[in-house]
Amino acid sequence: MITQPLRFGLAGTGYWARITHAPALAATEGVEFAAVWGRNPRAAADLAGEYRATAYHDVSPFLAGVDAVCFAVPPDVQAAIATQAARAGKHLLLEKPVALTEAAADGLVEAVEQAGVASVVFFTQRFQPDVRAWLAEVEARGGWAGGVSAWLGSALRESNPFNTPWRRDRGGLWDVGPHMVSLLWASLGPVTSVTADAGPADVTHLVLHHRGGATSTATLTLSAAEAAAGFETYVWGKSGRLPMPGGDVDPVAALHTALGELVANARAGQTEHPCDVRFGRDVGRVLAEAQRQIDARRAGLARA
Repeated sequence: MITQPLRFGLAGTGYWARITHAPALAATEGVEFAAVWGRNPRAAADLAGEYRATAYHDVSPFLAGVDAVCFAVPPDVQAAIATQAARAGKHLLLEKPVALTEAAADGLVEAVEQAGVASVVFFTQRFQPDVRAWLAEVEARGGWAGGVSAWLGSALRESNPFNTPWRRDRGGLWDVGPHMVSLLWASLGPVTSVTADAGPADVTHLVLHHRGGATSTATLTLSAAEAAAGFETYVWGKSGRLPMPGGDVDPVAALHTALGELVANARAGQTEHPCDVRFGRDVGRVLAEAQRQIDARRAGLARA
């Protein structure tokens, strides 16, 4: 069993890396924040300097000096480096979505399983104490017929720090969609099928069928007006509605929990977690099927 701190490297130097990942790595017991890799060498050097870590521009030496990698990079960049890291025996704290293609996600899962490394995907709300208490109550009460959720984000506003190229390209389905599918999956059971349609801009509507018979809906966008922005989820059944807590999210505290659970699994040789890379891949499959339906419908309308 591993007892010494795990040496973590941070892949990424952007806004989310600076305000969430770096502070959480620096404050988590069992973690030594040792290295920073970034595509921008100056940004990597600046962030590493704040935490007395070593900056890298090349991936191979970055991986050679750590036991685990915490990712805060676009999904396509993450999938490639995480696969390389897993093959090198590094434990993984991943962002969602784990990849943007099913092939990349499957390759990452295969690398993780072959290497026997631990993995956790940072579905933020799944690591909040109040949401975990809500999920426990959902399970204890049972008898739920369905769920309703909406995430009306405004990240694509010009001044928003999350207005990044991959979000502009992929929209709410791939950015906030993983969170919503993860929560509805955890509360109502595994998703067995999805029906999807699109509204204006990046607005996406999902109807999910869950094992056991429940159904749920989700509306997602990053293009909502700031005055309309918000998030809500509830399940409903014979006993009424049970809304998910909707207070302020502390992402550093949530990531601190996720890192602690990854470290515990790595030390114990445990490779399974409710939010591991396999679950991340499964959530991605739901999104990919939704995207296929939306793309097919748009292609049909273009031909009409």
